[in-house]
Amino acid sequence: MENEKKIIKIGLIGLGTVGSGVYKTLQNSEFVKVTKIAVKNINKPRNIEGLDRSILTDDPYEVVNSDADIVVELIGGVNPAFDLIKTAIENGKHIVTANKELLAKRGEEIFNFAEKHNKVILYEAAIAGGIPIIMPIKTILAGNKITRIEAILNGTTNYILTKMDADGASYADVLKEAQELGYAETDPTGDVEGFDAAYKITTLATLAFKQRIKLENVYREGITKVRAEDMKAANELGYKIKLIASAYLDENNYADVRVHPMLVSKKSTLAHIDYVTNAVSLEGHPVGSITLSGPGAGEFPTASSVVGDILAIVAELGKTDYLLPMMRCNHHDTAKTIDISDTSNKYYLSLNAKNKLGVIGNIGKICEGNNISLASIMQRGVSDNNTADITVITELCKEKDMQNAISQFKTSEYVNNVNSLIRVQI
Repeated sequence: MENEKKIIKIGLIGLGTVGSGVYKTLQNSEFVKVTKIAVKNINKPRNIEGLDRSILTDDPYEVVNSDADIVVELIGGVNPAFDLIKTAIENGKHIVTANKELLAKRGEEIFNFAEKHNKVILYEAAIAGGIPIIMPIKTILAGNKITRIEAILNGTTNYILTKMDADGASYADVLKEAQELGYAETDPTGDVEGFDAAYKITTLATLAFKQRIKLENVYREGITKVRAEDMKAANELGYKIKLIASAYLDENNYADVRVHPMLVSKKSTLAHIDYVTNAVSLEGHPVGSITLSGPGAGEFPTASSVVGDILAIVAELGKTDYLLPMMRCNHHDTAKTIDISDTSNKYYLSLNAKNKLGVIGNIGKICEGNNISLASIMQRGVSDNNTADITVITELCKEKDMQNAISQFKTSEYVNNVNSLIRVQI
């Protein structure tokens, strides 16, 4: 008679949207059982049929000190998650996490600690929710030299920008609506200022480039300054505005990693990723270009990634002393990074100028003085107060030259206001 299969015990920290999805997905599993769950509020009603409330605790240390084989951390943030995961590893547990902030800020420490204790940390759900991206990079794409990533990694900002585009509405109005619908937090800073996307691209670039990217070297700019007028102008020029998280590796192996709004050509796949959908485009050799898109958040899509990680560990338990070697962190070099001021970009620039002779000449002169060539310049209708909006698209030029030109526009007698400066996808 065959040996009976051992039941693998799962300790869950967090029973919010994703935690509930994980519990429900594993509920009928024969060999994997959630045996302990830490929650903030033990008396809160839970929309989970058949939930055994006796396994709930409001002390997360009960989970990491329990007899669970795998601890799943779904509370986010650095504290207390960092200490909980370390304690779980010390107690001989493998880890599954969805914590992008922790990975971006303390990833190096936590992976080294796990390696020292011969434990695995899997984190498919930390980047792009339900889209499988970590395991493909680590396994099926392992033979590639990946040199470029462009991604939409935050559903809240993508929803806001899509609605602004579709409705011709202002940022403030759409944000309010997104908050009422639950797509945006009461304090949306983490999303709209680009922090969330910056955490994700830090880890994604570290993985893809096989060298560590430090969060403080990632340039970050949010969507709060994007105007309905910019959306309209972008459309007329053949673009959509998206919050793009990007990472490029140049020929000298320097990394340029950033998050900022971008005019994306309507011919590109990312221009058509709308509402809360996420997408990741990669370029590598020999694969060429690939794009993966799907739900970047939500109960079951994210649970899909968490449960996939759990089952990857379960399949190996008891069969080997060194689980999942391909999925472990195996690089220790820190990438050399390029500061945003040293990068070259194309720009969309919107200026409000006085409607008088010599305006276009003055704008051209300032650009020329800063080595900036113009691809196009358009003047929009003159308003009642005798000012006009002028839209400029530049050729490739240096960021520091563009910032210098902006300073000069601000003091020019012809220019009233610099409305917007948004980089254009190359």
